Amino acid sequence: MNLFPSEPLTHAEVGEIDPMPLAVIRHHGVTLDALPGLFDAGYSAVAGLFAEGALIPTGPALAIYHGDPMGVFDLELGFPVTQSPSDPISVDGAAVVASTLSAATAVVISHVGPYDDLGRGWAQLVADAAALGHEPSGLWVEAYVSDPGDVEPQDLRTDLILPTRS
Repeated sequence: MNLFPSEPLTHAEVGEIDPMPLAVIRHHGVTLDALPGLFDAGYSAVAGLFAEGALIPTGPALAIYHGDPMGVFDLELGFPVTQSPSDPISVDGAAVVASTLSAATAVVISHVGPYDDLGRGWAQLVADAAALGHEPSGLWVEAYVSDPGDVEPQDLRTDLILPTRS
């Protein structure tokens, strides 16, 4: 499965995702209200390493939620890279570390619209996954395909990736 398709997926698709090396900043015990500040600082820190040539990106920015995204969860913010950092890299007081998006069966769909509507997109994806016989694994991945600095909110594309237990 191409995890980052060139065109938006208008309906849920099931496929196998391959392991993917990541460079991320980890946060523990996060709630939804903390996200805006974490996102701005986190992506800027990792992207600065691209400009320096310390890391090479291979895909769009990712947010990986571990646990219940409506409660308290752990969060990884970063990018897929050609090679994860072998040691933590300190950037503005944050540690950019290696991670991996593990191989898994996943249900994927694209959400086009403002970030405020992502909850609705996730609800639809979970319902679609259940209808296809798949149960969430507790990992929730958002791939921010379009840059909010380049497009209007109603045109933002976020691919929603739901690794499943089945």
